[in-house]
Amino acid sequence: MAMKTLGRRRQSVAAAAPEADENRWIEIAGLHKVYRPRKSEPTHALSAIDFAARRGEFISVVGPSGCGKTTLLKILAGLVPKTEGTVRVAGRDVEGPLPEVGMVFQAATLLPWRTILQNVMVPAEIQRLDKTVYRDRAGDLLQMVGLGGFEDKYPDELSGGMQQRAGICRALVHDPAVLLMDEPFGALDAMTREYMNVELLRIWRESGKTVVLVTHSIPEAVFLSDRVVVLSPRPGRIAEVIDIDLERPRDLSVMASDRAGVYVERIRKYFHAHSVID
Repeated sequence: MAMKTLGRRRQSVAAAAPEADENRWIEIAGLHKVYRPRKSEPTHALSAIDFAARRGEFISVVGPSGCGKTTLLKILAGLVPKTEGTVRVAGRDVEGPLPEVGMVFQAATLLPWRTILQNVMVPAEIQRLDKTVYRDRAGDLLQMVGLGGFEDKYPDELSGGMQQRAGICRALVHDPAVLLMDEPFGALDAMTREYMNVELLRIWRESGKTVVLVTHSIPEAVFLSDRVVVLSPRPGRIAEVIDIDLERPRDLSVMASDRAGVYVERIRKYFHAHSVID
């Protein structure tokens, strides 16, 4: 089925820089972020972040509220400037938004006056890509996430989970090298969230993208990830990077397994140590 090559094409709009290292597809070195408001004291959000992710890896970032998780994601997306350090994606320095990056936000933020297909096409339109080619790609993506037949529906005609799937398609339509996700399922009920976790793994597997997910759910991070990055309280530092050695493909039974439980407790100890829980 053509879906499985959707994100693995060598000739991509978001082609990597020639010097891109697939073992350091995302590279962060000496990253600091300090917010300096005009009328209040500076806030040191992130401190001395050093990390690298391989191409095609699934990374989750967890940590207590206010530790800089979303700030880290926004710096990777080029939406927030760093204060100090180096940030590279697919061999390119991140100094602003890059076509190599797609982002899924906490809410689907679909435009209510546009159909689902038209919403998915927004990044292609902004980047002035070939409408015919990318309309076909948008249709393929909607088929991949189970929204075939909903192309002409409007956002208010879809459930919350369906809207988030459309949001994922929108982030993937321009074929980015990296998909960033900021707590995308936090507003969903428990059953829909579990279903979306399984769907996300399938989408990741079929698209071949590198994913960085921010989540407050430790079990979710363990279930989805190759590695979990644990941040300390503000200013956010890397407390530990944990390899998740669970076989793939994974189904929901993995969440209840003893092996997954060991990882969950290992991560949770950082929250208990600072009297905060996810």
